[in-house]
Amino acid sequence: MAETHSLQDLHQLTASSKVFIQRDYSSGILCKFQTKFPSELDSRLDKQQFEETIQTLNNLYAEAEKIGGKSYLEGCLACLTAYTIFLCMETHYEKVLKKIARYIKDQNEKIFAPRGLLLTDPIERGLRVVEITIFEDRSIGSGR
Repeated sequence: MAETHSLQDLHQLTASSKVFIQRDYSSGILCKFQTKFPSELDSRLDKQQFEETIQTLNNLYAEAEKIGGKSYLEGCLACLTAYTIFLCMETHYEKVLKKIARYIKDQNEKIFAPRGLLLTDPIERGLRVVEITIFEDRSIGSGR
């Protein structure tokens, strides 16, 4: 439990289980995940760190889906150029998705991996769930 791991160390560990944080549809269809702390993470992760991570993800997805003048301009330019504008520029949504991927990588390096956990980018699961993999050390059970 007191052992810390890095992202590179996780390949030496065995995935023992996975925890799935479901989407929260209580306030509509916007991409938002539940902040209820799963009991499987009790001994590995602080409830406050978990809630901060999920809330930050929720805020970033809200930012990605926000419609403003920039999004309107992107849409107009797309129509005027038969969508070829997207060959040479990223949309606001794509930029925020990259920001989310960087945030998840950072969280894995600083918080999750040292505790034997791995947070998977929700985009890899179709924005349906946030997946957290729990790893166990292979050397613990291998006394053979």
